[in-house]
Amino acid sequence: MLKDIQILNEKETRAGFGEGILEAGRRNPNVVALSADLAGSLKLNAFIKEFPERFIQCGIAEANMIGVAAGLTIGGKIPYTTTFANFSTSRVYDQIRQSVAYSGKNVKICASHAGLTLGEDGATHQVLEDIGMMKMLPGMTVIVPCDFNQTKAASIAIADHEGPVYLRFGRPKWPNFTAEDQKFEIGKAQVLAEGKDVSIFACGHMVWLAIEAARELETKGISVDLINIHTIKPLDEAAVIKSIQKTGCIVTAEEHQINGGLGDSIANVAGRHCPAPHEYVAVMDTFGESGKPMDLLKKYGLTKEHIVEAAEKAVNRKGK
Repeated sequence: MLKDIQILNEKETRAGFGEGILEAGRRNPNVVALSADLAGSLKLNAFIKEFPERFIQCGIAEANMIGVAAGLTIGGKIPYTTTFANFSTSRVYDQIRQSVAYSGKNVKICASHAGLTLGEDGATHQVLEDIGMMKMLPGMTVIVPCDFNQTKAASIAIADHEGPVYLRFGRPKWPNFTAEDQKFEIGKAQVLAEGKDVSIFACGHMVWLAIEAARELETKGISVDLINIHTIKPLDEAAVIKSIQKTGCIVTAEEHQINGGLGDSIANVAGRHCPAPHEYVAVMDTFGESGKPMDLLKKYGLTKEHIVEAAEKAVNRKGK
């Protein structure tokens, strides 16, 4: 299966969101877009041009944007709030908890520029705790697609999902390799390769790096069960358990803190159903810094080489 995965092109996942919300707006007249003064960065220009009456510029007032979005749902609208991931979560967590999650409002919180690959804007903007923050909220769906095509598909799919959603994506151009005509199924893991020696679970930008790592591991005689966990919550527990029971060891790869993210979700399932050696590829309890995206991934241990090393360690632990 790995040999069949090819790069179609390189595109920003945030651009996938821009095309996705436009298509969602065409399909459903209740879809509205809200911006906290970052419409260009979130690729909303096409939506604004086609549906000017369905765009609300809230300005640099993220908490107010969340409140406005919650109110819009009462009238049957499907609001997509848009800003950087840090401003979508940390800055407005109280408003999300009280006005959206606690009330079960049908708000789609769409967050760009997540993780280290935000790059030169530095640690104040590189939120690395957001998956953990959002998945802990009761009733919140958390989605982290892996490329342009999947982000577009997810952006369309969430309009049909009743309830609050956190959709996380990124800034840089990245390999685009999933099917253009895919149907995005919330809560259903995507198996990219089937193997017997180690399970690698990845999300977001780390999925492509995990594919590259799996290819290198194959040359070393290590067979990889590779799964794209694009939906962190609700987690596809059946797929996780099936893979771990087959391979007996785990690697998780995410552009997020080691605490609270994908790795913790997988460990929770494994601990309850199928305990196994587990190696984490994640940011190790530190903030980021300003720098070029790939340089930052290398410095903080989020590269193909780190995934390969983690897989070899997990396999060795299994044998002891």
